[in-house]
Amino acid sequence: MPDIDSAFSPDGLLAMAVPSFRPRPQQLEMARRIAEALEENRVLVAEAGTGTGKTFAYLVPALLSGGKVILSTGTKTLQDQLFNRDLPTVRAALKVPVTVALLKGRANYVCPYHLERNSHDGRFLTAQDAVDLRAIARFAKTTHSGDKAECTEVREDSAAWLAATSTRDNCLGQECPNVKECFVLSARRAAMDADVVVVNHHLFFADVMLRDEGMGELLPACNAVIFDEAHQLPETASLFFGENVSTAQLLELARDTRSETLAGARDCRELIDASRALEKAARDLRLAFGPEPARLSAAQAATLPQFDDALKALDDELGRFAAILGTQAERSEGLANCLRRTDEIQQRLGRWRAPDSAELIRWVEVFTQSAALNATPLHVSQVFRRQLESHPRAWIFTSATLAVGSDFGHYCDELGLSWLEPPPLTEVWGSPFDYAEQALLYAPAGLPDPNHPDYVEAVARTVLPLIRAARGRTFVLCTSLRAMRRIHGLLADGLERAGDKLPMLLQGEGSRTELLERFRRLGNAVLVASQSFWEGVDVPGDALSLVVIDKLPFAPPDDPVLAARVEHLQKSGRNPFMHYQLPRAVINMKQGAGRLIRSERDRGVLCICDPRMIDKPYGKVIWRSLPPMRRTRLEAEAVAFLEQLPPPPGM
Repeated sequence: MPDIDSAFSPDGLLAMAVPSFRPRPQQLEMARRIAEALEENRVLVAEAGTGTGKTFAYLVPALLSGGKVILSTGTKTLQDQLFNRDLPTVRAALKVPVTVALLKGRANYVCPYHLERNSHDGRFLTAQDAVDLRAIARFAKTTHSGDKAECTEVREDSAAWLAATSTRDNCLGQECPNVKECFVLSARRAAMDADVVVVNHHLFFADVMLRDEGMGELLPACNAVIFDEAHQLPETASLFFGENVSTAQLLELARDTRSETLAGARDCRELIDASRALEKAARDLRLAFGPEPARLSAAQAATLPQFDDALKALDDELGRFAAILGTQAERSEGLANCLRRTDEIQQRLGRWRAPDSAELIRWVEVFTQSAALNATPLHVSQVFRRQLESHPRAWIFTSATLAVGSDFGHYCDELGLSWLEPPPLTEVWGSPFDYAEQALLYAPAGLPDPNHPDYVEAVARTVLPLIRAARGRTFVLCTSLRAMRRIHGLLADGLERAGDKLPMLLQGEGSRTELLERFRRLGNAVLVASQSFWEGVDVPGDALSLVVIDKLPFAPPDDPVLAARVEHLQKSGRNPFMHYQLPRAVINMKQGAGRLIRSERDRGVLCICDPRMIDKPYGKVIWRSLPPMRRTRLEAEAVAFLEQLPPPPGM
């Protein structure tokens, strides 16, 4: 059995198996520390800068540990990359007989029952949905895994997937007539038997919730849990430890009930009519908020003229729907399941309308086509800490962005790690990249305060000469959708007037994957985006040479969840800005800044427009947390840096 040092040595197993492998001191130190934590069942919180090679740093000790390990990632993209590329590479290099499995949430697997039921139903919103569903049906006959990521013929965001997959709500479980063909159960059986299981944070917390409610488990018992992209855990935990009722859930319930009625109780016209009435009540609730997306506290929602009436009408309609459904539920498993879902939604809606805990933040999120009534816990630390203390195993938390400087206090407090005995181990390993040589941080002088009405126009004017000098190859990362759309329009006009025909891309014009593929392929594009592109986006090489950030990424002060947490901190005598808002902004800023330099040969400029980074005392905290790039306030220096970069291919 190889050891950690020999695996990472210049002529070791990784070097022999991976042509691109280069020994890095930070990577070896991190692997040693993780191996110690695994052996001693300790909690380790580790920040590893971009380029450290943290994936190999945790995979090697995980595969050599001899125990069962769960690897949890923040995104399905990284989950697939880990399972399909990195894990097989390291396993082959180490020559260890370790079995591995991939496990995702049920919505990622084709459901034979719902696929068959909805294929026969034959009602689709568009012709493309019908084409996609037929393609999924063909895929279902040949696939071994049922994983929708393998069905490349159908777009991931196609509406047909809603008709071909199940949810926790509409799954029939062991009573399903297609249970022997179930891809979800097959994946779970493989996970139970494997030595290493790759999951994502959403699935991990779905399992925590089931255990907490005494309803079983999704994931197998293990000796260690390793979280990659661990900075996302507090947000994901808040989502799962709360609950919600959305108009989308209600529309899905009405649609599924109608489908089950046609299959098992066709003579009950009253239930069909009730499902239509429930749909109308759900849509009326969405209309009560007006056309624009928004986030409102429960108190703010209550001031809207139509909200209370629409909410009461929905509650009443749900009651009538449940009464009729109750008379038919014994006629099929599908209808019985719809009744169970109806009861659960009624209970959640009742708790939202008359909360039984002051520890919950009640708020509403309004989307273009739907609205959700959310109840989010004030803090997740107690529930998460309970998980850590109830299982004697190793817990590893790693990301490129967890600390403020070298202080992990904010992160450990959010997850309840600060109060563990023994306390968690913490480490920071900086990036091996030569930032002083590879990158320039430009903080423009003379910009107005970000609250000034002309600020967005000033940002666009400031950025334009940099984009021209970079010959495109730019990410403009904005902190709001409104600023994103305005800056995109101003930059497009400015480039047109200057005679520069650079491709302009805007978040929302396609899926994130499609936009990134276009950006890389074009080689000279300008992508203007918001929160979706601040993290988890990797564009190494010459296609990206300039990253612009319009404002320091503080959450809007009127955000209902933030406002409630700020009030709670104030009441407990703490400074919410220093203890909560600033640390979160630092971590978000590090994520955005991390898009620029992704490899040893990347070069570029990071432009942070917000003058508060220079003018305000707290700006220095953000400034010092960024990579050690050369710094300037002179436009001429930033332009000269970009102009001396090699031109895009073909120019």
